[in-house]
Amino acid sequence: MYEITANVCIAPNVYEMTIAGDTSNIKAPGQFVNIRIDGLYLRRPISICDWGDGWIRLIYKVVGKGTAKMSEMTAGHKLDVLVGLGNGYNMEAARGKKIVLVGGGVGVPPLYGLAKRLAGENITCVLGFNTASEVFYADKFAEFAQVHVTTADGTCGIKGFVTDALKDMDYDYYLTCGPEPMLKAVHGLGREGQLSFEARMGCGFGACMGCSCETLTGTKRICVEGPVMKSGEVRF
Repeated sequence: MYEITANVCIAPNVYEMTIAGDTSNIKAPGQFVNIRIDGLYLRRPISICDWGDGWIRLIYKVVGKGTAKMSEMTAGHKLDVLVGLGNGYNMEAARGKKIVLVGGGVGVPPLYGLAKRLAGENITCVLGFNTASEVFYADKFAEFAQVHVTTADGTCGIKGFVTDALKDMDYDYYLTCGPEPMLKAVHGLGREGQLSFEARMGCGFGACMGCSCETLTGTKRICVEGPVMKSGEVRF
């Protein structure tokens, strides 16, 4: 069991939760946890934002019954959590290159732990949101990289989408996480990189095959072979 030590709202309907417990199964940024919510059948998969010895930080958006219940939990609440699931980012493939981290909305959190562990590399971050009130963690990313914020309505940073910031940017390797249309657009720019996919997961560890997808190298389970996949194997 894990215990909540903090659970605070950091943007409209977006919460930052810190839980205490064993982190030995977390091997790379981009992995996720699967949380059991009382009264609901399926667990809720949440990307790991950051972690350290004995603690994990999660950022989630309230989008349904499960995350709504999570938002009401307070410090001291015990959670049944499966930790260190999925295939994370391969950081060694990016080192030594001009790296851009590209996140959209709730695809931003796992990139923070990634940026922190790539500190010292040549990193630029592009963080995409709908509007200024939804922007979070831009200041934290700035500790490790140059940061560009885009908003669809132009109320903060560059007006438009993440690709509007990327089109004139000098980079040769990307690591991205966000909704599939954003991943497709970033992939379509033709650079090499890694993409982290969002999916509805029945079990979270590959038994149910519910999140299987077709790639150029065969059928993959997003919860096991993903959520991070290499650009060279992705089929849109």
